[in-house]
Amino acid sequence: MLERVAELIKAVSSKISRKPPVIAVRKPNDANLHCRVPTRNTSITGSEAGPERARSPNPRTVSPTMGGMSETHRRVLLAKPRGYCAGVDRAVQAVEMALERFGAPVYVRKQIVHNTHVVNELTKRGAIFVEETDEVPEGSVVVFSAHGIAPEVRDEARRRNLVAIDATCPLVTKVHNEARRFAAGDYDILLIGHEGHEEVVGTTGEAPARVKLVDGPESVGGVQVRDPAKVVWLSQTTLSVDETVQTVAALKDRFPQLIDPPSDDICYATQNRQAAVKVIAPRSDVVIVVGSRNSSNSVRLVEVAKDAGAGAAYLIDDAGELDERWLGDAVTVGVTSGASVPEELVHGVLGKLAALGFADVEEVEAVKEKMSFQLPRELRK
Repeated sequence: MLERVAELIKAVSSKISRKPPVIAVRKPNDANLHCRVPTRNTSITGSEAGPERARSPNPRTVSPTMGGMSETHRRVLLAKPRGYCAGVDRAVQAVEMALERFGAPVYVRKQIVHNTHVVNELTKRGAIFVEETDEVPEGSVVVFSAHGIAPEVRDEARRRNLVAIDATCPLVTKVHNEARRFAAGDYDILLIGHEGHEEVVGTTGEAPARVKLVDGPESVGGVQVRDPAKVVWLSQTTLSVDETVQTVAALKDRFPQLIDPPSDDICYATQNRQAAVKVIAPRSDVVIVVGSRNSSNSVRLVEVAKDAGAGAAYLIDDAGELDERWLGDAVTVGVTSGASVPEELVHGVLGKLAALGFADVEEVEAVKEKMSFQLPRELRK
């Protein structure tokens, strides 16, 4: 498993070093925003396509920090993939469809996804967000968030006769299934993740007596297991790929017989968005990540951008939080967004950058992405 993640990083890095990614052209939608983006449909549909890499065009663009460009030519490098992943799209649709089918109010346990604007918009439409199911009136409709829940939450919903719709991301459900299976085999489960994150709480709830949290490489020294020959690692789906590789390496130094999970736990969207940031960051004076502060994958994108060579990187919820002082003498600004961010928020940031002189936008595709999930079964009836 560690090798597969490392190979992904190596493959992306190799592509970056050999050739720049595809930049296609279309007529701009706004006279003040000259946006070079693919003309084909870029929505996430169908089944997953593997990490097919883009072919290389004639390399027109050169980082201003590397020479070869007039300092007056201000531009934006727009990362692709970015924004909504299939799991987030599914969860948001679940709330929207529940509102249509059952009418308001529809209760949602925790934020359906970690994005302030999405939560506010759904609230306007009649969703009521609560922290726990005991806040939901008996017999009401409740949607469980994309981050997953512990079994006792589901049990509580049944006791209260709630109409429960489970919008847990299928990739999170996969980790839950792995936790139950390894616990049944009497393994100690080393769960790599951030303490208190809803996904970690839900996964731990599947096997609380067997799961031990490992919050980064620095915490490996304190891990204790019953039998070093029966230890497996799992991870939160939204972590930094690089940090997870480091954590697993440290764990394997301590526990050489550590077992890898049967497949990647870090989700495709997290990996792809980080890969795309690694393409634009070395060529950017500043990278702007659109996303909320409680979004783990958005926070990781800021860290990845800095580690990959961006002059600076900032996390903003929307264009209103973009500080002109961050741009300073910048010539190239990279832009991306977390997996729970609607595309219109990115458009708002591009619009503000255009007003500040960054009207030339080049969409840089690092990895082709096509994935969709079925709606929760409760809504397919």
